[in-house]
Parts: sequence; C-alpha cells; structure tokens
Amino acid sequence: MNLSDFDFELPDNLIALNPLKPRDSSKLLRVNSLGEFEDSIFSNITKYLSDGDLLVVNDTKVMPSFIDGFKMNQRKDLTKISFTFFENLQNGQWKALARPAKKININDLIFFKDKNDQIHNLFAQIINKNEGEVTFDFAEDQDKFLQILLNDARVMLPPYITSKRKIKASDNIDYQTIFSKKDGSIAAPTAGLHFTEGLIKEIKKKGINFERITLNINLGTFSPLRNEKVEENSLHSEQCYISEATTKKLNEAKADKKQRIISVGTTALRSLESSFNGNEFIPINSKTNKFIYPGIKINSIDALITNFHLPRSSLFILICSLMGTQKMLDAYNYAIKNKYRFYSYGDACLLEKSS
Repeated sequence: MNLSDFDFELPDNLIALNPLKPRDSSKLLRVNSLGEFEDSIFSNITKYLSDGDLLVVNDTKVMPSFIDGFKMNQRKDLTKISFTFFENLQNGQWKALARPAKKININDLIFFKDKNDQIHNLFAQIINKNEGEVTFDFAEDQDKFLQILLNDARVMLPPYITSKRKIKASDNIDYQTIFSKKDGSIAAPTAGLHFTEGLIKEIKKKGINFERITLNINLGTFSPLRNEKVEENSLHSEQCYISEATTKKLNEAKADKKQRIISVGTTALRSLESSFNGNEFIPINSKTNKFIYPGIKINSIDALITNFHLPRSSLFILICSLMGTQKMLDAYNYAIKNKYRFYSYGDACLLEKSS
C-alpha cells in the first residue's frame, strides 16, 4: 500500500483561506454507507441525525502560540526571531520552532514585547537546539510567560493558509471551536468549527446528546508522511483524555443497537480508537500514537463528521480506512467537481460507515 494510492489533484482555488459566517452555513457532503452522495448545508445536519445518537466532540482549546522574540547583541541591536511554541514540557521548559533558526544559539537570551511594543520584564534562555527546534527555559517565570502567550501571541494557522495570507486578529476567534475548553493544542479540531449555539440547541432538541473528550493536537498534524510505503510510517504522539463518566456513556451507546456513536472530527476518532479495546471503551489519560490505515478496522464509531483533508495525509488515509479508499477518492473528486471548499476553514462531510 503506497502513499500514491491516496493522492488526488486539488485546484488551488478550492483551499479555503477564511471561514464562512455564520459557521454552519458551510456546505455538507453526506456519503452514506452505500457510497451515495448528497449535497446539503451544515445547518441541516439534524436531517441525518436520529434520536439517541451520541456526538463525541474534542474540547481542546487552541493556545496562542506564535510570537516574535528578540535577541540583543553587544551593540544593543535587536534581531527578531519568530517562535511557535508547541509543547509545554516541565519545570518551566517549552519546545518551540524558530524562524530563522540560524540566528540563535544555545545559551542565547530571548525577550518578548507586548502589543504596544513595550519589552516584557522576562528573559528566557535557549537550552537546546536541534535544527529549527529549540527548547526554552523560563524557570520561575513560567506563569508570567503563559500570560504573555495569552495576551500577545497569535494562533498558528496551517501553512497552506499562512503561505497565502497573514494571520489576522480575527483568527484567534475563528480558529477556535465552540466546544473549546481545555488549553493545550497547536491546531483546531476543525470539524467542530461548523457548530453554532443555535445548531447545538436544535440537535439536543431532537434527542441527540454530546460527550466531550480531549486530544491536544500538536505540530505533528502538519507533518507529511515520509515513507512511500504507508505501513512504514510512524505517527506523532498526542495527549489524550477520556473520563470514566464518558466511557460509561459510550459503552451504553455501543450496547444499544439503535444508538450511533458519531465522532466529530478525526482527532476525536483517534481518541476513541485508542480507548476502545475491541469490546468496550476504557478511560485513558496518556499519549496516543495510533496510526489508522486501510486494513485496520475501525470499530469504535458508526459515523464521522470531518473536513476535507490533504492528499497523501494520515487524515485522508484514516477516512479511507473508515469508508474504503476508492469510495473516498470518488467522494473527493465529486467534492472538487462541485466546488467544495477544502481544509481547516473549508466545508464538511458526514461519512456513514457500512455495518
């Protein structure tokens, strides 16, 4: 099984650079268990949901993580370096991507400015460097740095957006789902971006419930698969949490043949597959590096709400495992022909697995 089996041509003009407003006005492509297509609008998704269905959402929150830092030389000249902080380690240490990394070295001191161009009373030392990845030590200033991120940093958008436009202040809101609650992600679980308060009320009124899980998305979600042989690739690890109370609800739904478990997004699905042991869901609070590709059967869910993904990506390969590769290539070619908008700020699809 090769990466080329999961390739398709996407016109550049179908990559969504901005979200639609209201959020639930995006298009929705339903692919049923027979592989039939139906065009709709996301606000009409209740048409395809039934009393008793259980929607599982990822409540992770995107941390503002993109911020400019400054290095001062002996002549007190400033060199600006952009940092994307992507992992909070321990004891005040953080990992970040640096651009341009060639301008910094181990033991350099970096400081940050606020939105008014005033220097924060905080210096951080770089204690490790591996190509473009650096490790900071904030020591006892850890809490102060967190406040700087919250006040002055911006969310990091995917490279297929930032290569075409600058990050805007509105992205800090637009790139956050209505379910976001727990800080920790570098990227949004984008299937959740289509939901509004009004739509959630409609869904609940129909007797459909929501359960929350958490998977903190890290930079690995943007990393391409390197090996042409699909099975030879390894996937990044991400922190995942599913509570005992949630697993109880999931197991009740699993035991009831009239109830469906519907994952809102591939991150929620990755968590559910990590929790499901073949017979039941079990609580988890650990990292998962689960890589799902055709040949690995998905048993935890009955349907998936998701955006349209990159060719040759682990996410497209995952949905091919759920629905079948040819079925999803046909669906994506249909979406391209009918001008669906792709990727994070794009349209959505509802994938109903065959029993």
